Amino acid sequence: MDFRYPVGKILSGGEHAVWGGYEKFHNQPVDDVKLCTGKTGFSERRTGIAGEASVTGPGTFYVHKQRTVTFAPAKHGSAGWWIERTDLKEQLDTLVSIRNVWTSARNIVLRSGNPRNYLRMVEHIVALRLGMGIDDLTLRVDSGDPPLFDRSSMDLIEAIDQAKIIELDEPARYVTVKEPVTFGGDRGDFLTFLPPENGEKKLRIDCAINFNSIIGQQRIVFDVTPETFRYGALARTNAAHRQMLMVKAFGFIFADTRNLGYTTDNILIHGKKKFYGEPRFVQEGSGKALEPVWHRATLDLLAALALIDTGRFVGRVVSYCAGHTLDVRAVTQLYMHDLLETVK
Repeated sequence: MDFRYPVGKILSGGEHAVWGGYEKFHNQPVDDVKLCTGKTGFSERRTGIAGEASVTGPGTFYVHKQRTVTFAPAKHGSAGWWIERTDLKEQLDTLVSIRNVWTSARNIVLRSGNPRNYLRMVEHIVALRLGMGIDDLTLRVDSGDPPLFDRSSMDLIEAIDQAKIIELDEPARYVTVKEPVTFGGDRGDFLTFLPPENGEKKLRIDCAINFNSIIGQQRIVFDVTPETFRYGALARTNAAHRQMLMVKAFGFIFADTRNLGYTTDNILIHGKKKFYGEPRFVQEGSGKALEPVWHRATLDLLAALALIDTGRFVGRVVSYCAGHTLDVRAVTQLYMHDLLETVK
């Protein structure tokens, strides 16, 4: 199967750089394909959760503290995902929306109201909105520091299973782009958004990365379904070995890294020629470990698409060497240029 795509209307980045990125992207082989025929397995009704379920783990940015995330039903029928900081008084809940992104420099941080009313590294949590097809819920947290798990986001998925997804008495809403559009970065990276083929209410991701390390070139194509999301949600974030050494040597100087909870169990450390720890998603035959690209596609890119708060995004999204900053910038531009429309 030939996965080639048109360059959409270029709304950011230089045209020459985008075309160069496209050439590299199309020359990169596909390592894994997981497509579905027919419906995706998500409910066609709007969904919420029936009860509450909590999960606790060491803090991502303060490993010496236990942090808890609780999934609860939406308050008073509120639409969307809302973050409630239980440790802060007289603060309104924060809508999970592109409108409330504070920064995406290292991870996505959402904030509203008081500067302390934030939640860091939300991507690994809010990706569940599209990955599991949940439209409405309340996310209660006891700090701005989310827990970190050895199994990436699987603990969160199991909490949702415990809370139980339910159908609501109205149809789900779907949105897509009005026309093909492309957003380029400053190093040949790009994101392209395309309408769905044949009007299907389906989201297809074609994601490629290219690291100057043991990770190398990786590319996957998949339809977002409950099964593919559960598969990819076990993939951990990654960091270069030299970054880990720098954190250990000088991390105490900086607040962001002083108590960082990364270990070789909860993060994939990679060097020039080897991984430090056991990589996941190792392909039979080639031996290539596709954990980095599955993490990028399911827990980073899907999280950015989950910030589209007007409905479930459907269509095709092509990502080449992009990251949080380009993801957030692209979703912002979709709103700024009035590029989203409802799928009937």
